[in-house]
Amino acid sequence: MKEKFNSSKIVRLLSIPLLAFILWYIFLPPINLHSLLFWIYLIVISVYTILIAMTFDIKNYKYFKIPAILIILLIILKVSSATMFHSTRYANLIKKENSSFEEDIKEASFEQVPTVDRDTAQRLGSRKMGEMLELVSQYNVSDAYTQINYNDKPVRVTPLEYNGFLKWIGNKSEGIPNYIIVDMIDGKVELKKAKNNIKYSKSDKFSRDIYRHLRQNYPLDMFFEINFEIDEDGIPYWVAPVYQNKIGFFGGFDVKEVILTNATNGESTKYAIQDVPKWVDRIYDAEEIIQQLNWNGGLQSGFFNSLFAQKGVLQTTEGYNYLAIDDDVYLYTGMTSVGSDESNVGFVLVNLRTKSTKFYKMSSAEEFSAMRSAEGAVQEKGYTSTFPILLNIGNKPTYFMSLKDEAGLVKMYALVDAGNYQQVSIGTTVNNVVSTHTGRDISNIESEEEEPTEFLNTKGKILSIQSVVIEGNTHYYLILDNSSNIFIANIGVSEKLPFIKVDDEVNIEYYEKNNLNRVTKLEVLK
Repeated sequence: MKEKFNSSKIVRLLSIPLLAFILWYIFLPPINLHSLLFWIYLIVISVYTILIAMTFDIKNYKYFKIPAILIILLIILKVSSATMFHSTRYANLIKKENSSFEEDIKEASFEQVPTVDRDTAQRLGSRKMGEMLELVSQYNVSDAYTQINYNDKPVRVTPLEYNGFLKWIGNKSEGIPNYIIVDMIDGKVELKKAKNNIKYSKSDKFSRDIYRHLRQNYPLDMFFEINFEIDEDGIPYWVAPVYQNKIGFFGGFDVKEVILTNATNGESTKYAIQDVPKWVDRIYDAEEIIQQLNWNGGLQSGFFNSLFAQKGVLQTTEGYNYLAIDDDVYLYTGMTSVGSDESNVGFVLVNLRTKSTKFYKMSSAEEFSAMRSAEGAVQEKGYTSTFPILLNIGNKPTYFMSLKDEAGLVKMYALVDAGNYQQVSIGTTVNNVVSTHTGRDISNIESEEEEPTEFLNTKGKILSIQSVVIEGNTHYYLILDNSSNIFIANIGVSEKLPFIKVDDEVNIEYYEKNNLNRVTKLEVLK
């Protein structure tokens, strides 16, 4: 009987470290007193330990003071870290630098305008996956779709993931063979075969789960969301920002280091922010940046001013988007006053690799007003607008957005002047909408930007002239009496083109490119 009793006691005692391990293995709390999750973990283990002790006829309820003290201390530390007591420090977690839109944002190259948003990328990725019959039964497409710059182009990348636990059992030895790249400019989707299969991911189990793998190797570090990226050679990595608190005991979390983990072999390296490889685009989390921008805009004049007088209080608009600038990814969002007006006082661009933040002060339409204006221009079609991206067109900030039908397919594009959201241009292609908005034909902008090496001249009478509208732009095709060539002139060459008739004598300057004779100047002689 005594032996039974002793074995029962041993089992109960061993259940304490067993529970502690199981909870740690499942919830993966960092062993760090600045982590709220770790405090909850300690409180749960302490309560369970006391309950086990009470089964040994230790009926002294004073031991419950231990978790009670932990809870009270947790509340005190949490409250003491609040914005009420540290408004200036919260406001300074991110620092905005005033800058010039015209100087910082290059005029848009319309061949590089991203037309594919996250929702469309997900649809394209799912459609591509559906074509791969040998994969679709074993794997799903992750909903990550991280926007990065790859080969100087904005793309979204996402890995495949196991289609459930049984599919993981059947395929774990081989790993995940592919990831998806969606070109945000032309919508091209590539199911990329990795050189080595992915063995560490969010859909893996046990020690190959990327969060568990990182926790086992870095038990003290705090990390939250982990991003999927690829380097210049297409090797997949997991990017895990490591956080520290900068205010009080629990407040002002910000990135201090970055852990890069090769998704194919699990090799991990920790970097200081300034030493992170240049190909990494997403160190700072967008939601964290938005929170810091709101603290910066709202707490400059103190906590109570943000609640009552609200003098000079600014906040971000409800949405945000990303811009690719000089091989970095920037978060874009508008800044507006806390009133109910539908205008922005300016906008910010935040480099998601360095957290360099620039503020552009200018009165402009709030993004959702611009979206409604674009939708109103085609209200009979019932299209809905994507959240806009900001472009520089003619040194003016201009909202660009796609217009989708009920099935989520992009049907048209819109440009809305940020300073005057009543000025809306609609088109079926990017070239078309930009040409309409600027009043000049850009269908051959690439040819115009590349200076011809040789200009030619000819003179003769018009034998035939025809006008053709291409993507909303008028082009004139001319045949002269002394040449078998066809000369092409867009409407911008001369305001007299619509009035030229057969038998008119003209002097033409032109250049040859791609077997076409493009007119650069035209003079009517008669």
